[in-house]
Amino acid sequence: MTDLKYDANGLITVVVQDWATNEVLMVAWANEEAVSLMKSTGYTHFWSRSRQKMWQKGEESGHVQKIRSIQTDCDADTLLVKVEQTGVACHTGTPSCFNQVLYGTTEDTMAILPELGRVIRDRHENPSDESYTCKLFNDETRMCKKIIEEAGEFALAIKDKDEEEMAWELADLIYHTMVAVEKTGLPMEKVYEKLSERAQ
Repeated sequence: MTDLKYDANGLITVVVQDWATNEVLMVAWANEEAVSLMKSTGYTHFWSRSRQKMWQKGEESGHVQKIRSIQTDCDADTLLVKVEQTGVACHTGTPSCFNQVLYGTTEDTMAILPELGRVIRDRHENPSDESYTCKLFNDETRMCKKIIEEAGEFALAIKDKDEEEMAWELADLIYHTMVAVEKTGLPMEKVYEKLSERAQ
């Protein structure tokens, strides 16, 4: 097993990532004891530099992080911990601590997927008669037909070599598929396992 490299203060940087979406949730620090606790309990523990004490994420808020995997970088001086996040990661009440864009934009990145997933989940948990998503939840036949329809339109856009139309139709297909995944409760880890098989 790789020997971790702690800094002069006995700490190692920990990047915490959502296991399902790869969304970066937070960055914290751990000492050897915290790393040991993470391995033995299966939940994130860190060393607070400001309070000079050990803490478990969510010990007061209940927003605990169940660990799915712990990886290290090539220098063994940073940990990447993928977690199942209960509630939100940030003390400000947002899903991730990384919310402010200082340069550029995230609008053309995969950052939209976890955000869209949260909106769809909210519609499922807090239904509204005005919501198109809720109407799909309430009509399984319509929901399934929309997936077939959007898949067909995406395929036709490919045949037409129309990039703008391909992007539009694929976005529709992804959205309608995400609605179906939320409605059925399909565990995404099963999907990832199947994709991993295809990558071998």
